[in-house]
This record gives sequence, C-alpha cells and structure tokens, in this order.
Amino acid sequence: MARRHGKTKEYESSRYVKDIKSADVWSVFKIIADFVQGFDELGDLGPSVTIFGSARLDENHPYYTQAMTLANMLGEKGYNVITGGGPGIMEAANRGAFQIETVESIGLNIELATEQQPNPYITKGQSFDYFFSRKVMLVKYSMAYVIFPGGFGTLDEMFEALTLIQTRKVWGVRLFVVGTEFYAPLIQFIKDKMLAEGMIDEIDVRLINLTDDLEFVVREIEKSLISQIQTMEKEGLTDTKYYKALASHVDETHSYAGQGSS
Repeated sequence: MARRHGKTKEYESSRYVKDIKSADVWSVFKIIADFVQGFDELGDLGPSVTIFGSARLDENHPYYTQAMTLANMLGEKGYNVITGGGPGIMEAANRGAFQIETVESIGLNIELATEQQPNPYITKGQSFDYFFSRKVMLVKYSMAYVIFPGGFGTLDEMFEALTLIQTRKVWGVRLFVVGTEFYAPLIQFIKDKMLAEGMIDEIDVRLINLTDDLEFVVREIEKSLISQIQTMEKEGLTDTKYYKALASHVDETHSYAGQGSS
C-alpha cells in the first residue's frame, strides 16, 4: 500500500493477496451480488447491441469515430447500446448512443488495478468485481455483438461470443467484426489453420461477418430482430417479457406486436 495525494493506493499484488486470503464464502456472495444486480438492472431492456473494442484509442482515432457513428445509427433505430463502460471504443459507442435520448447507453465497468473509470456517456451502469460475471451480462441481453479492433480483452470477448453462437448457447444472435484491414490476418489464420486442420467447420467461419460497412451492420441487425421475433412466435413465447420488449420496438409496418405465429 502507498499514499498519494492523501489517498491510499492499493497495488495489484495487494489486492490479489487479499482475494486469496478472503474466505471462499465471501467470494461467492460477491459473485452472486454481481449477477443479481446485473439481472435487476438489465432484465427489462428492449433490443440491445453490445459493442466491444480497445480501451486505448482516443477520440481522434478513426475506429473511435466509426464506433461512435455506428452506436448513433443503432440508437436512431431504437437499439440500446451496451459496452464495457471504459474509455476508447467503449466510450465512443456510449457517446454515440448517449446522443439519442430514447435509448439507454449502458456501461458495464470492471474494477481493475489500473483504476479504469466509467466514461461520462453512460445512462445506466454497473461495476463488476469479476470478469466472468461482467462478460455474462455483456452478452446475455444483446441480440448482436459488434467487435471493433482491440487487444487481448477484445479478442477474448470475440471468441467467447463466437463459441456461444457456435454451440447454440445463444440463438438468433449475429456477430460483426468491424475493421477489415486490422482483422484480415486473424480471419486468414482461422481459415488456414483452424478450418484447414478440421478444428472448426465452414459454417463456423461464416458466423464472422467481417465488414467496414456500418449501414450493412444496422440492416442485418434489423433483419435479426425480425427473425428472433418470428422464432419466438413459433415457439409460443409471445407472453414473455423478452418477446414483448422486442416486439414493442419493431417498426409498425412489421405489425408483429401482439400477434402469434400463423
């Protein structure tokens, strides 16, 4: 521990040792608290899209501008935007959604030794102690994931999202990867190594929508929303809170709200 400007600073090692020393039962309570608060805060959201990306890019970077633009486009269509709540691409996405008063700009922050602070463009937020509980909330209430360029954390989130879609732990969810120049080598590796050696199938590769066309992303998410509503109608789920939340945001010309499958 050290003091700076009258405040006690906790080093990374100090916090790690403290977690080891703490009783397992208290860790369980903290984990439960993360989930309970997340379910309570996010359970009644309408259509939402999660945007992932680097925390290290400033507002002058082209990817920051792209993320902000996409989030604004999604907000204009009535989609809430969910991010990790920090700086960089996360801030850009929250900032774009924040400009649309009719949607929520959601930030799910993580307590880090580097003292990551929530960005100022969040209308609904939560701070998590654990990465794994935060990652559940980042994907659970979204109907699409958009991956912008980033580091280890972004790639971790991208491959977890892909695994959830591949194994059908989530359904009707689309994944878009924005940044063709940045991600092209990774996609090529996936094809040349994972696919070529039989570790994944061709259909798995097609789960990745690599693009720089933001209008394409918005159009495909709109299609995905209709598809999810139709599937829920066929499964007899029209009385669920989630169905009603999705249907209430569909454009009136689609006329799905309150209708069952024919």
